[in-house]
Amino acid sequence: MSRSVTRTRYPDPLPSTAVGIITLRLAAVGDAEQIREIYNHEVLNTVATFDLVPRTLADQQDWLMHRSGAFATIVAIDADTAAEGRGVVGFGALSPYKERAAYRTSVENSVYVHRDRQGEGIGGLLLTELLATAARSGFHAVFARINAASQASIALHRGCGFEPVGTEREVGRKFGRWHDVTVMERLL
Repeated sequence: MSRSVTRTRYPDPLPSTAVGIITLRLAAVGDAEQIREIYNHEVLNTVATFDLVPRTLADQQDWLMHRSGAFATIVAIDADTAAEGRGVVGFGALSPYKERAAYRTSVENSVYVHRDRQGEGIGGLLLTELLATAARSGFHAVFARINAASQASIALHRGCGFEPVGTEREVGRKFGRWHDVTVMERLL
């Protein structure tokens, strides 16, 4: 059975600077280092995640090995750079929303795109596939918890049908300051 989730050809409708083929597929443990590089850049340099400690390769491998079914990780692979061992240009995942049983029909999404590939539509491809995965898995609601200052991520989610449902004030502290979180939701 093929691990390919879907194939999307661009640049149409993406900017003409984007070339090649992006393939979305389930992540494998062999993708851990490239996923870790993408994620750790966000940990160390941005407030896209409130993690403060970069992941080790063992941490990232363990995280991937514990993700399956509806909570599997999807990677975006650029065929043009895959041969160089740099094919992973983004990843996304669904996670349980809350632990209590009544929340089991809801999930939370996460999408990260390599810093050099942001703005090319890769995040939209990943988020669209995550929504399809959530629907196939029988979930009813998908949530996103986004740093309130991240207008690009808020726009990405809005473009995929998410609506803001609240703001968590000063819930994260990173880089010496407080951060608000915008909570967005999409019903399936």
